[in-house]
Amino acid sequence: MTGRLDPSHDPAVQSWVASANDPDSDFPIQNLPLGTFRRRGSSDQPRIGAAIGTCLLDLRRATEVGALGGLETATRSALLGPDLGQLMALGRPAARLLRTALHHLLRADSPLQRPPEECLLVIESADLLLPAAIGDYTDFYASIHHASNVGSMFRPDQPLLPNYKWVPIGYHGRASSIVPSGTPIKRPRGQLQTDPVPGPVLAATTALDYECEVAAWVGAGNQLGSSIALAEAEQHLFGLSLLNDWSARDIQRWEYQPLGPFLAKNFGTTISPWVVTLDALEPFRVPAAPRPEGDPAPLPYLDDPGNQSRGGIAINLSVELRTARMQDEGLPAHQLSCADFAAMYWTLGQLLTHHTSNGCNLRPADLLASGTVSGPTRDSRGCLLELTWRGTEPLTLPNGEIRRFLEDGDEVVLRGRCAREGFRAIGFGACAGRILPA
Repeated sequence: MTGRLDPSHDPAVQSWVASANDPDSDFPIQNLPLGTFRRRGSSDQPRIGAAIGTCLLDLRRATEVGALGGLETATRSALLGPDLGQLMALGRPAARLLRTALHHLLRADSPLQRPPEECLLVIESADLLLPAAIGDYTDFYASIHHASNVGSMFRPDQPLLPNYKWVPIGYHGRASSIVPSGTPIKRPRGQLQTDPVPGPVLAATTALDYECEVAAWVGAGNQLGSSIALAEAEQHLFGLSLLNDWSARDIQRWEYQPLGPFLAKNFGTTISPWVVTLDALEPFRVPAAPRPEGDPAPLPYLDDPGNQSRGGIAINLSVELRTARMQDEGLPAHQLSCADFAAMYWTLGQLLTHHTSNGCNLRPADLLASGTVSGPTRDSRGCLLELTWRGTEPLTLPNGEIRRFLEDGDEVVLRGRCAREGFRAIGFGACAGRILPA
């Protein structure tokens, strides 16, 4: 792994943007995630920015004034666009060169002339938008702990179906209802069956849930009819964000057989606004999670020495809940769970390779989500379905409130952070949503 590191990962480097040097910052100069924003209160066209400390660098304006000289023409053209889509299409090499250029510009000892003051603004003065126009969205089921927990609720004698350890399970979701962090989520209505009523009714869900996930943005895609080998898979990934796949469990329970998730899932999905590039995550690469003794080895197309040695990413994922009453009383959010993304049964590379194995064409700005990230302990379960065991084991919050599932006014915040001795910790920012009444 050391061969993949470069001076941009040096923990000793500081930035002339003072807030980036705070050890608790998600966005030190070693990170430099990318996103799309609009200056708050303006009707300007959205533009691309890079997060640095509590600020963001307006990359459109920085390009226009020549602060990012040395980039290829195609990259400079992409930075003038309204979102990251064109840059994603250029692939991971373009993202790497841009990150290197930003690191040279923003480091405290940079010999380069600093960009005009107008290029730097406080993040809180901007509206953070979807990073790119998402073409297609696929949600996987890659955590064996989550799959085992959910399976044991409905199939105690066979928690995992026979195919789980052989094939990455996924379904095609709805891209149109993916929204940026901070967008309220309206409680959905749907068909559900309420015992002892003999048939279904159309009603608002009473089992609204969150799902803590990681989403991978596709960079350079593949042609229809072709596939992507696992050894090359990560060259087709641009970066990662956090994702909350809101779920109506009672609607899901009624409709999911025989074809799987539908209206219980597509009413809203929240994504964090910053895309952390794979190159920023290099210090936090770890081997793929070892398979338990007796589990089958992956089929050859899902097996590769590089994936085994460094296919995992150590991201600490946490979920916080702040109820309406907690907000009114000025109480802080309560952490519900914390899990390690490195424990996933299937790696991101395996998800992408499997997705294309039948010739399916992935395109720039397509989104691949991991599925709920859960660990082996109760406090590492990534959704309320698991934490409350279908509502039979309700949670008692510090202020005495009880939760089986989410109630109106509840705010859920996902956070992700990478830390390793000898390197600067980096983060993903918040992925937040608040529940509105039906």
